Amino acid sequence: MTTTHQIYEGMQRIAPLELAESWDNPGLLVDCGGPVEKVLVTLDITPEVVEEAAAKGCSLIVAHHPVIFSPLKKLGSRDVPFQLVQSGISAICMHTNLDAAEGGVNEVLAGIFGMRNWETFAGGCGRVGEIDPITVPQLAKKAQQELAKRCNLPAEGPAVQVKYTDSGMPVRRLAVISGAGGSLFEDAIAMDADCLLTGEANHHHACDAARLGFSLIAAGHYATEFPVTAAVAEKLRAAFPEVEVLVSTQNRDPYTYIV
Repeated sequence: MTTTHQIYEGMQRIAPLELAESWDNPGLLVDCGGPVEKVLVTLDITPEVVEEAAAKGCSLIVAHHPVIFSPLKKLGSRDVPFQLVQSGISAICMHTNLDAAEGGVNEVLAGIFGMRNWETFAGGCGRVGEIDPITVPQLAKKAQQELAKRCNLPAEGPAVQVKYTDSGMPVRRLAVISGAGGSLFEDAIAMDADCLLTGEANHHHACDAARLGFSLIAAGHYATEFPVTAAVAEKLRAAFPEVEVLVSTQNRDPYTYIV
């Protein structure tokens, strides 16, 4: 019978802990013990995801975002770690180590855009490489369409919200970094990228990128990271063929967008 700790060891082979940033909190964050017959893979562990795991008979959730990040001072029934323990469900969370890992979040993202000959940047977390020449508006539209195919979508309304600044120059060398990577546009410029595609970028990042003649695409934190769940699930199925591995259908973008 497969155990939580065996799967945790397997996840460390997929996303070694030494790749994590010093401020991060990856690991086996909730350990309820017991055998594992079903695993649910997700981006976030929300109350809806805990309910889904319980309903599907999953005794373990593998997530990207840590379910415990800041030190806990108290626990109550509305806290997700409490809900996990109450349901007897363990949680393995691989965060910045999965961002940086081979075949991890950013390599999945690079693959979606057909990136070739990629290199790492931003401390090994991001990827930068060659793509077929494309305009920034076309690339932004492609991001919306391709990421929408790989996310749990709302029944109505726009699936993925994308915004961009356009230098007016075609993109031949693209940098990608998932999640909140807008502040890293100067790192991308230093790697001779024409454009940075990330999840989140604020007003000042956009202003500074435009001032420097650099293109910036923000395609959403959730949308740029959820696609890794399928890749993680596939790796776990290969490593543990006796375990049923599911991808969450209840983990969704927490935002509702105006049409």
